[in-house]
Amino acid sequence: MELGAEFAWALAAKDAAGLKRLLVPEVDFKAMTPGRFWEAECADEVVDDIVFGHWFQPTDDIEALEHLETSSVGERRHVVYCLRVRRNEDAFLVEQQAYFDVRGDRISWLRIMCAGYQPQP
Repeated sequence: MELGAEFAWALAAKDAAGLKRLLVPEVDFKAMTPGRFWEAECADEVVDDIVFGHWFQPTDDIEALEHLETSSVGERRHVVYCLRVRRNEDAFLVEQQAYFDVRGDRISWLRIMCAGYQPQP
């Protein structure tokens, strides 16, 4: 499976250990969500403190990976994914786009942009 797809599936499964295995320990990470810019230089910080510490709470239920698309721009890889998330009885779609570089078989440089939690009727 393509590395970007692996990342999206691990995120959808809330698999912290799986996400960490996809990142080099000293990953160069930056992201933008509707309310904040994020930076980290450590896989543990990206996964534990940011992704599952702020973006997706322990009580959030990621119900489905609604959309997944991978591509590349030269050597840089790209993944788009959309998650259906249930938070406190409310349903949301959360779409993220990521560009990343690979060293060996792991992500070494990662930039993510998030559309935020978009309410679903």
